[in-house]
Amino acid sequence: MLALSRKIGESIIIDNETEVVILDIKGDQVKIGVNAPKTIPIYRKEIYEQIQASNKEAANTKVNVKELNQLF
Repeated sequence: MLALSRKIGESIIIDNETEVVILDIKGDQVKIGVNAPKTIPIYRKEIYEQIQASNKEAANTKVNVKELNQLF
């Protein structure tokens, strides 16, 4: 892990196309902005983990082909 110190208005660049900017600092909260191409998904970690858990659950679900065909 790379740990950096940044001030308000300063930023870091990731992979030549994603910029993370420090927008505000109040107490123990830091507000950041992310500038990235629309093709790059950006999630808060807790949301990303929920998506991954849902994907695993869906992958392990058995599908009734007859019921699925009735939908079409």
